Amino acid sequence: MNNIAISFILTIIAGLSTLIGTVFIFIKCDQNKLTKYALAFAAGVMICVSVIDLLPESISLLMSEKAKNSTYLNILFYIIIGFLIPTTIDICLKEKNTTYNPKLYKIGLLSMLAIIIHNIPEGIATFLSSSANLSLGLSIAVAIIIHNIPEGISISVPIYHATKDKKKAFLMTFISGMSEPLGALFAYLIIGPVTNNTIMGNILAVVVGIMVNISVVQLLPESLKYQNKKKTIIFFLIGIIFMYLSLALMR
Repeated sequence: MNNIAISFILTIIAGLSTLIGTVFIFIKCDQNKLTKYALAFAAGVMICVSVIDLLPESISLLMSEKAKNSTYLNILFYIIIGFLIPTTIDICLKEKNTTYNPKLYKIGLLSMLAIIIHNIPEGIATFLSSSANLSLGLSIAVAIIIHNIPEGISISVPIYHATKDKKKAFLMTFISGMSEPLGALFAYLIIGPVTNNTIMGNILAVVVGIMVNISVVQLLPESLKYQNKKKTIIFFLIGIIFMYLSLALMR
């Protein structure tokens, strides 16, 4: 089996690892506690990914193409665009909704959108690194697998508790995970001649805006509506620490 085939397999496995997060929808426990802690944890994960991983990578990519001042203005512009995307979707979804909890349902959908966009560059990175150096690609894939689990939680838990439909929560999480091999396919077919540092830097800046909005405006406020806010904050911090350690493995 050549490196190309192995690279595709690694990205598929990394994408499917998102489904591990759906385990929490099958756990029988206090559903309010599970929901609030999972939302707080996912908020911490998204904040950490945005600030520690995506933003520095966006700056690095754009710095290689632009002057320093124009780089920061460029990034700010695309972060604002990204921040406005969930708000726009939120307004559009305020039409008739028959779900048990429309607010949680929207959070799940917005999380899925952000993670799909976020996973495509991850799939590209895993595929390209594995194609060039299999051991490097394997280590990146393992790190991605670890931090895809809480991403799966951020989609499946709110969607399940909004709709009480395990199949729908599982399917939404599966779709987001499959954006990983989609990124690999994109890398294989057209990444070389089309994508450059400016395009990738701008995309990452948009994802930062989306994730910050979901974390600060959607996930964290929703989790703080429940009792025992101190524990909610603790799970938020645990999410940050967990993601920081998983990102450290990628370096």
